[in-house]
Order: sequence, then structure tokens, then C-alpha cells
Amino acid sequence: MSPVLAGVLQLLALIAALALAYRPLGDYMARVYSSEKHYRPEKWIYKAIGANPSAEMRWPAYLRGVLAFSAVSVLFLYGLQRAQGVLPGSLGFSAIDPDQAFNTAASFVANTNWQSYYGEQAMGHVVQTGGLAVQNFVSAAVGMAVAVALVRGFARSRTGELGNFWSDLVRGTVRILLPIAVIGAIILVACGAIQNFAGIHEVGQFMGGTQQWNGGAVASQEVIKELGTNGGGYFNANSAHPFENPTPFSNLFEIFLILVIPFALTRTFGRMVGSLRQGYAILATMATIWLGFTALMMWTEFAHHGPAFDIAGGAMEGKETRFGIAGSAIFSVATTLTSTGAVNSFHSSYTGLGGGIQLLGMQLGEIAPGGVGSGLYGMLIMAIIAVFIAGLMVGRTPEYLGKKIGTREIKLAACYILITPALVLCFTAAAMALPTPPHSMLNSGAHGFSEVLYAYTSGANNNGSAFAGLNADTQWFNSTIGIAMLLGRFLPMVFVLALAGSLAEQKPVPETAGTLRTDKPLYTGLLVGTILIVTGLTYFPALALGPLAEGLAS
Repeated sequence: MSPVLAGVLQLLALIAALALAYRPLGDYMARVYSSEKHYRPEKWIYKAIGANPSAEMRWPAYLRGVLAFSAVSVLFLYGLQRAQGVLPGSLGFSAIDPDQAFNTAASFVANTNWQSYYGEQAMGHVVQTGGLAVQNFVSAAVGMAVAVALVRGFARSRTGELGNFWSDLVRGTVRILLPIAVIGAIILVACGAIQNFAGIHEVGQFMGGTQQWNGGAVASQEVIKELGTNGGGYFNANSAHPFENPTPFSNLFEIFLILVIPFALTRTFGRMVGSLRQGYAILATMATIWLGFTALMMWTEFAHHGPAFDIAGGAMEGKETRFGIAGSAIFSVATTLTSTGAVNSFHSSYTGLGGGIQLLGMQLGEIAPGGVGSGLYGMLIMAIIAVFIAGLMVGRTPEYLGKKIGTREIKLAACYILITPALVLCFTAAAMALPTPPHSMLNSGAHGFSEVLYAYTSGANNNGSAFAGLNADTQWFNSTIGIAMLLGRFLPMVFVLALAGSLAEQKPVPETAGTLRTDKPLYTGLLVGTILIVTGLTYFPALALGPLAEGLAS
């Protein structure tokens, strides 16, 4: 069987698995967030944190809950890292330096999981499981809660109430993420991933010396790392490490975990707003972009450019032989079109155009299908922009799901789509202009610029992957990427929740013959075009200096 055919079959199997899970999971999540019943373990949590899960919140109160919980999480995780040297199960590792502890705390709370450290050489069991793995759950649940609040903004009318943040947070964690993670961890252990609390072992001889391997609760962290679109690996090699991702089947299963909730949330959206066709339109938009990017990535990496490529069957540099080009390309697109950031190959070793596809996937806003929650609310923002553009073309007041898109709504949507590019481009420009940051670049020229651009794109978009040719463990990069991660995560949430509150207060607009049908293929095409033009062209000059220049020169 040719590598290309094997890749196509893997992609078809993945699509079939996602299709099977789409309806039951999407309907289940809609029931979870619409239920008024509280389970006993959930009541214990509410009592412990002093929250009233039945109290409805307007958007400022909902936002305060998001920010307060996240601020406490940053402080807790920062303190845990700084105290690692005196904690049990630290494996002899010392406390994390202040700038790196801040970077890591910001990273995991922001659902980014950018790592400027070697996991097996820096973090002990307590920090890995009690700190990082916990944030993998709750940071994902925060994103889902914000997405559900925006959906309620479309579904409700004449009220500013968006639900209860604490209830949404706990339900998302306890009823959705935790059960799937338990089942997924069992499957990964069956595939060969490790799950223990063993210490450091010296094994065999390697390059004239011994090699050290860590044990750890790897399978349980690996599954929520993918399911929650987090991305932080237990080991520095991330999902290329055989302890995290042992076989081609586990590789495909992990890709499935990355995509299943973001895609299924479109059905949850359709169910909650009372129109499954609207959910299918959003799904079709996401799937079109995802499949297009996957096909482009496989083409660029399989294309032969000389004898070495012919012998290897394609661009095999930096890729695991047990996954091959197809398994690596599909994984790479899945992680950069979501906010996952996990890697099973060395992104810096991809072809110039392949690296550009990874960058563009993040720069679109990671909305195809995007992170858990963040992908859905990012796509709905773009849907509002598309409706506004269509309204300008036909001279009508734009409407979406029975809500008028007025001045306030379009200003909030515009602020949402502008904040991330501003962070990426300003920090990249500063890093390239100052004398010290460029010293961290492993490569010069276009590829070196791409390393820096990728780092800030990954941080501000809450992705977390890296070209890895950049030494980001410096005070400059730890601090600035940490700031970019926090601002890139929580500033957009301010605009999303404000928009949700504005929509919820509106009176529904009756549908007329002149209303744009947003559940039709024509609108799906308009939405795809809007995403590619409005967000994609924002970064075109920067891409032209980096991956495009490199790709066209090779």
C-alpha cells in the first residue's frame, strides 16, 4: 500500500469516527448545559466554593467569575511550581524559576500549554498531576462555558441573563470531560502508554552514557491534553514520545480526541438555539476549512523535490517513522486548527509551505473546528461578521438567528477579531527589532523569522505548539509570551460575553422574505470566504516574510 493511500484511509477512518460521535455527544452536551438538576458530587463542589448554581448571571457577573477563577488558578499553579523543591514526589527537581513559573502558569490556565521547559527534566509528579493536569480539565471547561453563554445569548430574548458560570464550569468538567477522559485513558494504557508514579530510571547505554527515563501518570494527562485541546506533553517530545503515543492506532485516536468535542459542539449549538440546520451550517464551514488544510498539508509533505525525498517517500525529516507523513500531517493540521498545540513531529522540519499552513491555521483564529468552546464562539463571531458584510451588499440591516446585528454588536465582534493579530504582530515586531531576542533564533533568514512569528502566533492564539528551533526559555520570551497568552485568552472573552449579553437583551426579529438564510450552502461559502479574507489577509505581509519566502525559494 502506498503512503498516500494509507493516509487517505486514515483520514476516512477519522471522519467516520467523528461522524458516529457527532450526534450523541452533541445532544448529550446540550442536555448537560440545559439541565436544571444538580448531582450530589456537584453540590459538594458548590458548597465548598460557596457558589449558588441556580442564580442566573448577567454578562458582567459571568465575566467576573471567569476572571476570578482564572486568576486564582494562575496564582495556585505559580505557587505550586515555586514550591516544588519541598514537595513530595518532586523526583529531586528544584523549584521552577520565577519567569518560567509565570509563563507555565499563564500557559496552562489560558488553555495554551506552551512549554519552555523539558517536562521530564523539570516537573515532578505533584506539579504534573496536581497542577498541570488539573488545569487541563478546568481551562477547557472555562472555554466551553463561555461558548455556551454566547449560545444562550442567541437563544434567549428580553433578558440579559446568560446562565451561571460556576454551574457551567462544574458540569463541563464533571459530566463531559471527566467521563470521556477516564475511558480514553484506559484505551491509551491498552495501547501501551504508561500510567504510574515511578521515579527516574537509568536504562542502557546511550552515546557513551546512560539514559534516564521518568515514570508518571502519562495516559491520564495525555487524554485530557488532547480532549481539552490543551497540548502540554508530559515529555519534551510530546506526542512523538512512545510513552505518550505508542502506536499508529493511538495516534489516530488522539487526533479523534482533539476534534470530537469542537465538532460536536456545533450540534449542541443547533440544539440549544432550536435549529439543527444552523448547527450543520457551522459544521460545514469548519469541515471545509479542516479538510482543505489537511489536503494541502499532505500534498506539500508528500511532494518529491529530489532523490532524498523520493527514497523517503516524502519529507520525512522530523517525523516519526511509526506515524509517517500522513499521520504526522493530519495530526499537525488538527492541532494548529484547534488550540491544542500537541505535536507528534517536529514542526520546524516541515517544508516551508507546510510551516505556512500551520501558521495560517492558528492565525485564522483556530476555528476549524477550534478549541473546546473557543472554536465555537470564534466561529460565531465570524458568522456575525459575514452576516454584516452580506447586509452591506444588499442594503439590509444584518440579522443572525433572529437577532439584529447593530452598531454595538459589530463593534464587539470587530474588537474580538483585531485583538489577537495586534498581539501577534506587535510582539513579533518588538522581538525582531530589539538586539537580544533574535539571539534565541536557531536559524537565520526567513525560517528564523518564522520561528519568532510562530511563537507569538501560538501564544496569543492559545495554541502552544512551537517550531522548536527557538530558545524560548529566556526572560524576554517567558514574560512576553506569558503576557500574550493571558491577553489572547481573556480579552476576547470580554468581548464574547459582552456580545452575548447584548444579544440576550434583544427582542427577536421575525423572519421575512428578505432575511438572509444562514443555514444554506450559499451562506457557508460566504462564511468560508470571510474567514480567509478578513483574518487570513491580516497576516499576509508577515507570512510573506517567513514561510512563503522560504517555500518559494526552495
